[in-house]
Amino acid sequence: MTSFGSVYWILRKNSLTLIGCVIVLVMLFIGLAAPVLSPYDPVAIDIVNKLQAPGAAHWFGTDEIGRDIFSRVLYGCRISIQVGLYIVLLAAVVGTIVGSISGYQGGLLDQVIMTVTDILLSFPSLVLAMALAAALGPSLYNTMLAVAIVKIPVYVRLVRGQVLSLKEQSYVKAAQTFGASPAWILSRHIIPNSLAPVLIQITLGIGEAILTASSLSFIGLGAQPPTPEWGAMISTARIYALDQWWYVAFPGIAIFITVVGFNLLGDGIRDLLDPRSKN
Repeated sequence: MTSFGSVYWILRKNSLTLIGCVIVLVMLFIGLAAPVLSPYDPVAIDIVNKLQAPGAAHWFGTDEIGRDIFSRVLYGCRISIQVGLYIVLLAAVVGTIVGSISGYQGGLLDQVIMTVTDILLSFPSLVLAMALAAALGPSLYNTMLAVAIVKIPVYVRLVRGQVLSLKEQSYVKAAQTFGASPAWILSRHIIPNSLAPVLIQITLGIGEAILTASSLSFIGLGAQPPTPEWGAMISTARIYALDQWWYVAFPGIAIFITVVGFNLLGDGIRDLLDPRSKN
């Protein structure tokens, strides 16, 4: 079965994967087209129309200083997806390199790397990310760095396990016999054959990264006003939740839909790249 045929079969047999794929594509489109789709400037203040309920002029209502929540949610989609992608890509690249070196070299270096990895994995990821973000200072970029650092050990352990198996393969032994350098063997033989589980983890990790970054913004360690980031919007909106429900509801719904979409898509990619995982 061709790759296209496999993808078509997965989407046809698994409606949840199809739903996840559609959600992710829609969110990506919204993120890219936010400047075109937004009817208002997301940071424009209009005190006269503050805390307006959803209506024809403002589909999602307005916030406490009259900013259009619909426009802010659209721009928040762009920011949140970028944040999720940057986090998982940084964590995946660093984790893949470190895990490959650890698994291939073995010995004392492997013991040290895995000891540090186990220590980091022993802490709740959100708590550790909060501590790192607080130490680095409140900003969106520091939040991305903090969350990426917390996620790196996941990829280190994942890739190391793949490398321990692959380095015993005959083609790797042949390359070693002909005097190939460890860097050449890793880059040409081992890392490319270790990428399937990494791609699965990346897709599943985007939703978690978005949720974690939004949580840090909610407590003031991530995006700062007036940045239209979903977690920061909910943080500001929480004191209006009882009377102005739309203020907190729409950013929350956006987070929920996006995270669910990436998780459903990740499950489908896992079924495609690793069919045995379904059993």
